[in-house]
Formats: sequence, C-alpha cells, structure tokens
Amino acid sequence: PKPENAITIAVSSRALFRMEEEQKIYEEQGVEAYVKYQLDHENEPFLPGAAIAFVKALEAVNAQLRELYPDSEELFDIVLMTNNHAQVGVRLINSINHYGLFIERFCMTGGNSPICYLKAYHTNLYLSSDAEKVSGAIEEGIAAATIFSPSRDPEVSEQQLRVAFDGDAVLFSDESEQIVKAHGLDMFFEHEKAHENKPLAQ
Repeated sequence: PKPENAITIAVSSRALFRMEEEQKIYEEQGVEAYVKYQLDHENEPFLPGAAIAFVKALEAVNAQLRELYPDSEELFDIVLMTNNHAQVGVRLINSINHYGLFIERFCMTGGNSPICYLKAYHTNLYLSSDAEKVSGAIEEGIAAATIFSPSRDPEVSEQQLRVAFDGDAVLFSDESEQIVKAHGLDMFFEHEKAHENKPLAQ
C-alpha cells in the first residue's frame, strides 16, 4: 500500500507478541544475554500478544476489500515497530510468518525512541505496551494507545474489526471533563446545558 493513501498503524513487537520472559532477561542480564537468547530461540515463535487479534481483524478487512474491489489499495498498512536490534529480527519475522500475518514493513530502532520513525512512516495510530512511549507519541500529535496484556485470553473476533473510541479527550476535547475535575458535577451539568448547541472541539 502507498502510505499516503492507507491508514498506517504501527504496532510494537511487545504489543503484538508476548515477550515478558525475554524482557526479563534484558532487564536482569543485559543486551548481550538478551540477543543471545533470541538467536538461540529464533525458530520458536513468540506467543501471541494482546494486539494480534486486532491486527488479524485489520487484515480481514483488507482481504474483504480486495475481494470486493480488486483494483483498490489496502485500507490498512501495518508496520511492526520495535526498539530491538536487527539480530532479533529473524525471530520476529519467523513469528509473523508462523501466525500468517501480512506485515511487510519493519522498523527496528536499535534502542532509539520510536517518535521520529513514527513520523517518517506517516503513522496514524501507534499501539504499544510501553505507556511512556505512547505518551511521547501523543505529545508529538500522533494518536497512540497503550495495549495491556490481559490476565486471561479474551474472546475477540479476528474476522470482524470492532473499535470503541472514548469520547472525552480522544474523539473530542476534554473541556467538559476538566470542568468536572475543577468544579464538580453540578457545574458540569450547568456548563453542558449552556453549551448544548456548541460542538466540542476535536
């Protein structure tokens, strides 16, 4: 897909796959032990992470659109964003192939912040398990969300895309929410009544 025409969604490797064990090795034993572990296990696919069902649902939408409109471009372009080094790339590619994911573009930052890379990829949405990186992306004007690993596997459709957006501070500004925090619920109701015909800012 041409990035200027597709909705580009950058997904971090730790949101797409479960990498808690590997992250623990990195934190406790350092980068050399981490890379060695990844190389020794490069033919073992990572376990699926919290974002994998979402990515599969995006791909299902792309597949249906290709079927209905064979000459059209993909609607969603998925980029794997990871701060890993290239040595870990083989295991990531093997895992993507194992789960049959259609991810052709990778960005391996080698430990650098993903922000400038997100901008270069014209990212519309960034999904990561790292709340700090998500905050950094939001501060730069890139829509982003933190993906949490559930304590149990939720039943989520991989064939149908379902997205719920929070209205306050996501689709619309948080101006009403700020009034609740600063002045309480009664003032909020007064403010909403006085401004009921005025649309909220984006």
